[in-house]
Amino acid sequence: MRDHTPNFKLLELSRESKRLIRETVTQLLEKLAGDGQLTPEARLEFWVEIPGVRHPRGTFRGGCLMPDCYLCLSDWFATGTKALEPAAEYRGTANPLDVAWNDLLDELYYQIEIFTAQATANQGVTVELWAGTRNRPECEWIYAVDKKVELP
Repeated sequence: MRDHTPNFKLLELSRESKRLIRETVTQLLEKLAGDGQLTPEARLEFWVEIPGVRHPRGTFRGGCLMPDCYLCLSDWFATGTKALEPAAEYRGTANPLDVAWNDLLDELYYQIEIFTAQATANQGVTVELWAGTRNRPECEWIYAVDKKVELP
């Protein structure tokens, strides 16, 4: 049996890139929760663009833009609230909201690092982030907040 796992080396995000991503995600999720849109179906989606690397955007059957990755926000945060609160699994920990944020961001950083593995540096890499809920099966956004950032 052959291993078909790609052989690549992850490019670790710089401290400044992580700070920028964290600030951006914090703004998006605070807006999402403040608008009462942190539902069980809410997601954080992202798309990565690397200068000089061709990376066509894919689509689902219905013509929906396919992100590089998405994370289900209910894995980290309680739904149905107007403020960010940790999911029930975190309530027994010290500083549960901080632990939830750290877990979410660790996963997000790792996922972005997978998609930036072809880059030689973080500089010039653009990350587009969306937080919200899509209509199924059509995949159109019912509610979304988004922001595009260039990594330093």
